[in-house]
Amino acid sequence: MTADGQAESSTDRKQGTPGKLSRWFQRKMNARMVRKIRGGKDHMMGMDMLILHTAGKQSGLARETPVAWFADGRDAWLVVASGGGGQSPDWHANLMANPDRAAVELPGRDPLPVTPRVLADPGREDAWRRITTAQPRYAKYQSKSDRVYPVVRLTPR
Repeated sequence: MTADGQAESSTDRKQGTPGKLSRWFQRKMNARMVRKIRGGKDHMMGMDMLILHTAGKQSGLARETPVAWFADGRDAWLVVASGGGGQSPDWHANLMANPDRAAVELPGRDPLPVTPRVLADPGREDAWRRITTAQPRYAKYQSKSDRVYPVVRLTPR
C-alpha cells in the first residue's frame, strides 16, 4: 500500500530492478540449482557453480544463492555480481553488509567460511580478463549494463 492507502501496482518498483514475477522465478530456479549442487551437479551452462551462503542485509536471515565461480589460485574463488538489473544482485548487498557470515558450499562438502573482498584495479582488470576469456558471455552482459560489475574474491578464513 502507498502512503495514501492505494494499492501499489506492479510497476511501483525501483527502475532497473526485477519485478515480482521475475523475482519469484529466480527464487524457484535458485532453489532448484541449490538442490542440484548438493546432489553433485556442479556445472550449469558450462560454468562451475557453488552455493554462496550470506545473511540478509536487513533481516539477517540465512540466504543461499547458487553462483558461477572462477578459480583464483588453489584456495580462492572469484564471483561476479552480474544480474540484478541496474543494481548489484541482492546476494552482493547481503555479502557486503555481513561479510563475517559468508561461506561457500561445493558439492559433497560442508559450507566453508570465507572472507569476501571486492577487487579494485589492477587486480580486478586481471581477474576480469581471465573471467571473460573463460566465459565471454560476461563481457556481453557487461556491455549491456551502465554499472561496472563487481568482482569479489572469496578466500577461506
